[in-house]
Amino acid sequence: MEISLALSCLVLALVTLNSLTIRVVRNQSAKVSESVSILIPMRNEEKNAANCVATLTSQIGLENFEVLVVDDGSTDQTVRELSEFSDIKLLSGKSLPDGWLGKLWALEQLVTASSGKYLVFIDADVRLTPNAVASAIKQMQDWDFISAYPKQIASGFIQRLFQPLLQWSWLASVPLIISHKFSIKSMAVANGQFLIIKRDAYLKSGGFKVIKSEILDDLMIARQLLKTGFKGGVAEASNVATCQMYDTPMQLIKGYQKSLWRAFGSPLGSIAAITFLFVTGVLPFITALFGSEIGLISFGLIFLSRIFSSIRTNSQPNTALLHPIAILFLIGLIAYSWFGKITKSLTWRDRPVK
Repeated sequence: MEISLALSCLVLALVTLNSLTIRVVRNQSAKVSESVSILIPMRNEEKNAANCVATLTSQIGLENFEVLVVDDGSTDQTVRELSEFSDIKLLSGKSLPDGWLGKLWALEQLVTASSGKYLVFIDADVRLTPNAVASAIKQMQDWDFISAYPKQIASGFIQRLFQPLLQWSWLASVPLIISHKFSIKSMAVANGQFLIIKRDAYLKSGGFKVIKSEILDDLMIARQLLKTGFKGGVAEASNVATCQMYDTPMQLIKGYQKSLWRAFGSPLGSIAAITFLFVTGVLPFITALFGSEIGLISFGLIFLSRIFSSIRTNSQPNTALLHPIAILFLIGLIAYSWFGKITKSLTWRDRPVK
């Protein structure tokens, strides 16, 4: 249990350090004179299309910007919803080439059709405040890319239990101040929901062509940018961006199943991650129930780290006490993801994931 206590202390220290030092995109006015291209891939997004695009076309502080959307083979009413907007450029997606994942091919088409100095990649389920893009670009400062992490909206018990782990997991595992200062590729953190990259850096790094088959495209494009000498990292952006990734528990399960097998690099990496999660997130609670003071202290430290993470990311902390259950759910999803990978049954958006 001494190991569990030491790791729990480390987790709390990292969450505290990161919460105090992470860059924050604030909801305040800013001016950007350089050209900006806002790029959105959509596939069967009739529920999101209009609300998403409306928040993008109403951006302020951008003196020269364009909004481009690619319809990636939608079979619902996505195109009809998008046709209501005369101030966007709507592209019809081309056939998927061999070796490309669907979303990455859609993004590549958007970049090719755009002209901005700044490339702003937005997922269809993201909603931005009018100042969001300009404020995020200003927060880049000396960076070549920024992953402006949205507030994650959760509905229903499963989402409220699990989604807060999304930000906590990297706040608790990566010293961001070191990662950003020294551009450490292995410590990269990125979220493609709201990602801004300078066009010059994107092109010189090879762009999505280099990672065209990677399911964790956001993390891999960040690593590719760092590998080729560019600077950037993650920023907290809950004041300017929100995202509800899933509507139902099954969508959440399928969504994480498609990618968790890749999240830790290898089967060995997944085993190491599961061990760490169990030792810090489950074992202390179990031993505390049997009277272990060290277990109780360890659980208390992890609980505090969850509270601090929730405060920093503007999310609800009311499921922090259920952290052991959330961790067991995550461990189950990692195993389920590897099962899908091994059996070659992974799919997303009606397309196979290899």
